[in-house]
Amino acid sequence: MGDTGLSEVENPSLMLLSGRPKNVSGTCVACTMEGSRPILAEIQGLVTNSGYGNARRMSTGFDYNRMSMLLAVLEKRCGYYFSSLDAYVNVIGGLRLDEPAADLAVALALVSSLKDIIVPEDVLAFGEVGLTGEIRAVSRASQRVNEAARLGFGKCIMPYHNAKDIVLPEGADIKIIGVRTIRDAVRALTE
Repeated sequence: MGDTGLSEVENPSLMLLSGRPKNVSGTCVACTMEGSRPILAEIQGLVTNSGYGNARRMSTGFDYNRMSMLLAVLEKRCGYYFSSLDAYVNVIGGLRLDEPAADLAVALALVSSLKDIIVPEDVLAFGEVGLTGEIRAVSRASQRVNEAARLGFGKCIMPYHNAKDIVLPEGADIKIIGVRTIRDAVRALTE
């Protein structure tokens, strides 16, 4: 909506990613499906010392219970302790991410904030996180990767079982990193 009325948004992913901060921890790009269209969205995570007796949790644009589950998995399976820390998740642009494929990007944004690790701006992540810390396959992985390549992303961290079947379009310059666990995904950030 503009001053002169409604105008078409030709590339919603590009619009949602404009204004992303550079070289800061706590942010990761996810690829979600809206119907049959892949949409890239920035997920921000903030982990900080709690100023209260109980750690505070808040999530905007991502299911609160799913965020709590991800925090529990990161503690139990990976050794990242959030128990006494406040944790916040925000999906930029007012988007609501309802599909489990956003799990990996949320987990990476939270670990990035906790450990003050910068997720490079050309990295995209998607995959469902299971209770044992495994990264589970998601639908339409090729469409997600093609959208990321089209927008100039250089690295895609995704489920191992999806990665082995990806066929890149001719001329695409994107590195596919298939991961089996959250630990593998965090390790892929530093390689």
